[in-house]
Amino acid sequence: MTETASSTRPQLYGADYSVYVRIARMTLLEKGVAHDLVPVDIFAEDGIPDHHLARHPFGKIPAFAHGDFRLFETGAITRYVDEAFDGPALQPADVKLRARMNQIMSIADGYVYPQMVWGLYVECIEKPKRGEVADEARVEKARGIARISLNALAGLLAEHRWMCGDTVTLADLHLAPMVGYALEVPEVRGMFSEHRNLGDWWQRVTALESFLQTRPTS
Repeated sequence: MTETASSTRPQLYGADYSVYVRIARMTLLEKGVAHDLVPVDIFAEDGIPDHHLARHPFGKIPAFAHGDFRLFETGAITRYVDEAFDGPALQPADVKLRARMNQIMSIADGYVYPQMVWGLYVECIEKPKRGEVADEARVEKARGIARISLNALAGLLAEHRWMCGDTVTLADLHLAPMVGYALEVPEVRGMFSEHRNLGDWWQRVTALESFLQTRPTS
């Protein structure tokens, strides 16, 4: 550990509806780190504010600052938070379990987020709310990858309480906000119900204080 929770209060820049902002917030809360969420609107009519581009050259959220140390990219932020602050370890000490955690986070980024959040939740839930028509080709592709993703995650979870064993890790926190959006899609709920262990895991996730305290306000 190189810092304590009494050090300079970290700043997290972004919006509470963002999956990746929520992942970072959940990590900070699981570590017991007091921090500030500084609102940033990357969809502002005038474009991404210059002051945010100085923090994140790709104009995404979140960005993070701890004193004069700055980071962007959620995986880098959450690993730093876990290693820099006191609190329960969120990365397994065992090298094989840590590799498994990284694998699950990669599945989340590579398949769950683009297909189950954007390909299904956005297309099937958000677009109709806005009076837009879903892209059926995208939905069809996402549907197939969603099923593969859930099968893979159920297999990796097996009979564990959490994705990498008996305690919460970054793998669980990385998946949680994505699954939260995806389960608003009835078809995804149907796929999810085929895996008893994922349902049990989800009950534990939704009981986490970090999950409850970071529910989007909009």
